[in-house]
Amino acid sequence: MGAGPGDPDLITVKAMKCIQQADVILYDRLVNKTLLKEAKKACKLIFCGKLPKLHLMKQETINQFLVKYAKEGKRVVRLKGGDPYVYGRGAEEVHALALEGIPYEVVPGITAGIAAATSADIPITHRSLGRTFATVTGHCKNGIPSDIEWEHLVKSVDTLAIYMGMSNLPFIKEQLMKYGKTKQTPIAIIQEGTTENEKVVVGTLETICDDVKREEISNPAMIIVGEVVKIRAELLKLKAIDQEFKPLEVLQA
Repeated sequence: MGAGPGDPDLITVKAMKCIQQADVILYDRLVNKTLLKEAKKACKLIFCGKLPKLHLMKQETINQFLVKYAKEGKRVVRLKGGDPYVYGRGAEEVHALALEGIPYEVVPGITAGIAAATSADIPITHRSLGRTFATVTGHCKNGIPSDIEWEHLVKSVDTLAIYMGMSNLPFIKEQLMKYGKTKQTPIAIIQEGTTENEKVVVGTLETICDDVKREEISNPAMIIVGEVVKIRAELLKLKAIDQEFKPLEVLQA
């Protein structure tokens, strides 16, 4: 099931009930640890986290644990950041359960590609600036996402929400510009979106690598590319005006 994008309040009611009823929870690195406090005292907690370029537990081992504890008659929760079917390998784990005839349920979660953008005042769609969007992985099995159809994305989609792309940002930038995006195309990087540690840097394809280095932005972070990024600056400006505005005092008779 999905734990949501980082803010523990953004988990679904159904997912929270599952945590509270679980006998075993296998959780990932990006899951907010506050959620684990809702588990029963007797619940077994197993960390299955993956770091960039370092998998602390192989996918096959995770699958085996799910099967093992389920066959013991335990209620097992596989807790993933975001949504389990959006770059979460949830389908692979469900497949392992299905092969063993183990009943399961998938509980959706709010994915970071939408939540992080929304939290940063960037609408993933906008009727004037971006009617279409695509979620894209910025990291593939061989590291660099060279097998992504960048040309088709550039020519057919208004907004790109790129996951796990920070280490390959220079390559992604080059591909987008190679196939038609201009140097002035707006881009935002949202680090730890929706959490109290959220940090946002906005630039253009031409400047973004320098912007990220200057602001010391790192993983986990979402990359949002497209004209919708411009909305953030407009809203921040309006917020500043609103904060400066002081209503006239009402004179009492």
